[in-house]
Amino acid sequence: MDTDKEKPIPEDQNNVDDQKKQPQDLQDAANHAPLSTTTETPVSPPPPSETTQVDVGDGEGDVAKGLPESEEVVPTTSEEDQQQQEASPLSPPPDLPKVSQEIDHYITSLLSSLKQDVSSSSSAPETVPICVEQFAVLFEAKIDEYDSVDSPVKWNRLTDEDSESFLDAIHRISKLYSALCEFSSDCQFAYSINRIGTVLQRAMSYLEEEFRFLMEDYKIPDSDYHQNPVPPEKLNDQHLPEGDETPEQNQGSEEKDDDDHLPRPTNQEENVDICRPEIGYSDEGLSNLRKLSKAMIQGGYETECCQVYFITRRNALEETLHKFGSEKHSIDDVVQKMNWESLEREIMAWIKTFKQCANSEFPRERKISDFVFHDYPQVSESIFSTLTKGVIVELVNFSEAVAMTKRAAEKLFKFLDIYETLRDVLPTVDNLFPKESVHLEEIKSEATLTRSRLGEAMVYIFCELENSIKADTGKTPVPGGAVHPLTRYTINYLKYACEYKDTLEQVFREHQKIERADSTAGSDFDYNTSGSTTSGVFENNSSNNNNKNSNDQKIQISPFQSQLLTVMDLLDQNLEIKSKLYKDLSLSSIFMMNNGRYILQKVRGSPEVSSLMGDAWCRKRSSDLRQYHKNYQRETWGKLLHCLMNHEGLNVNGKVVKPVLKERFKSFNAMFDEIHKTQSGWVVSDEQLQSELRVSISNMVIPAYRAFLARYGQTLTPGRQTEKYVKHQPEEIEELVDELFDGNAANPAGRRKL
Repeated sequence: MDTDKEKPIPEDQNNVDDQKKQPQDLQDAANHAPLSTTTETPVSPPPPSETTQVDVGDGEGDVAKGLPESEEVVPTTSEEDQQQQEASPLSPPPDLPKVSQEIDHYITSLLSSLKQDVSSSSSAPETVPICVEQFAVLFEAKIDEYDSVDSPVKWNRLTDEDSESFLDAIHRISKLYSALCEFSSDCQFAYSINRIGTVLQRAMSYLEEEFRFLMEDYKIPDSDYHQNPVPPEKLNDQHLPEGDETPEQNQGSEEKDDDDHLPRPTNQEENVDICRPEIGYSDEGLSNLRKLSKAMIQGGYETECCQVYFITRRNALEETLHKFGSEKHSIDDVVQKMNWESLEREIMAWIKTFKQCANSEFPRERKISDFVFHDYPQVSESIFSTLTKGVIVELVNFSEAVAMTKRAAEKLFKFLDIYETLRDVLPTVDNLFPKESVHLEEIKSEATLTRSRLGEAMVYIFCELENSIKADTGKTPVPGGAVHPLTRYTINYLKYACEYKDTLEQVFREHQKIERADSTAGSDFDYNTSGSTTSGVFENNSSNNNNKNSNDQKIQISPFQSQLLTVMDLLDQNLEIKSKLYKDLSLSSIFMMNNGRYILQKVRGSPEVSSLMGDAWCRKRSSDLRQYHKNYQRETWGKLLHCLMNHEGLNVNGKVVKPVLKERFKSFNAMFDEIHKTQSGWVVSDEQLQSELRVSISNMVIPAYRAFLARYGQTLTPGRQTEKYVKHQPEEIEELVDELFDGNAANPAGRRKL
């Protein structure tokens, strides 16, 4: 086509009739109207003797801003045509529906011309009809009406008819712009491309603001909803406007250009807009958001639409996380500046936040994005994945920072809580992403690395318990032979740790695999048994079995079980050393009984610990306690019983030797009073053990004393002599025995009850 020569407007009958009916002011607007200004400098159509430089966008939806400098724009109408139009009789201005029909015909003609041979001289229309400028003027007037600086019209205040008409006009101008851009190399289309592009940009600017306004009109669920959230499976198929289809249900259907399939608010008649707490938006709001997003994406403004959506929903999520008590912290803040008490509170809030996000917030975000971008599943998937990934990575980074803090025994249990949260909650998050999602792989990679670091820290902390036991070398014995603080701390620590038995088993196994990744020797279960008697314990458990069964049982010891038994062995060794700090062997036995009984009761009282330690270990511990009891009886009451039961020297020639008898009573009284005085201050805190000790002492001493008294008590002269040497009656002996091991200083047992 020769573009250096002006060509007159075709004598199309419809155009000629329309041109003859235009009033003078509309003709001037159509031929010389400047571009409406929004964000760009106004562009006016060039006069016949001048050229205009116009840059045309290279894709659908780009706003026209001018052609390269080498291109020239030839006026679309000659001076003769303008004079003829000015001389036309006046007629009513065209309305938008009529012009819209002409635009539709023109778009059809443009698209038809594209199908023809591009080398043909008739491949493009020879001129741009006046209806294009008319449509731009009329639609721009409508935009000015809605987007007024003084009194803008909000989208949710428009009637259904007005909103549908506006969206229809946007759809039409988008298609017109796309069709015109196909002829951007032809300079006669430059002005129209620029003009229509500018109007389209103004319309999209208005839609963008309204889309932002509607997106920000959300309500964060209150605390009652967070405590009783709607299950994710219900969020997937309920609580949305009636008549809706999920993206999966809609994938097989043909895409429609109109919005007739969109649901109408069910409460439109009452003009009430009810916000659904499980979603945060009303039915009407969601329906409007879908319409606007579709119009913006069709108009080439997908980036702007997604940006508004992303920022708004990101802010909403951050506000929700703040309500859960979660705060943003840098790794440096967590690792170096935050004390453990504060960090504990943050960890508790983190766990609550992570679980709530996975079970409620993320499914809600999936539902909202799927509905708003119903006609564009890929857009919905992309924006949801990006939004969710950002929150998850932020949460995972916090857990990673916690794993980097200084390792200490008291941190083990919070580390376990974080580890379990990551392990148990992330599969729920996985279900929200497609299996091939790149975002999902990144999330899994980050979470796996964090779990590995937490596991390494937990193994280190738990193994440090061994060192803390070895390092406890205090030389001061516990008063009264009571339970040592090291015993209480260690056993309670293990008992609490075993409440995480399955998790610690998993952690130790994974850590062992890492430690032995390059080694082919050893069993997967043979872990850290050096320096302990763990294997011996389990061999004793199978002492009646053959060698093969014993070895099999040894192999079945899990890594964590082995570690637990090792700690127990080290504790026993430490207590044996501490028992030797007592000069009184009886008190040493009481000390071992107290500690051994405490350990055994704690183990039996915890199903988790008991299952790990095994029945053989418990039987051996009970046997050790019985032996300590025998040692105590022998060391404490052996001499006293010998005094009562050894009759040597008391009888000579069939007669009782009174001086020897008197000395025997004095010895018994002195030994018993000393035992009572001393051992009343000893401590046996376990009531059952205390009772067992007292009963065993009474059963051992009182019968022997009663028999001795019955045999020799009558030998002494009644009165002062009897009171002097028979200091205690058997009943009084029993009462005094019941005062032993109370941990209180006893009064001297000297007065006999009369």
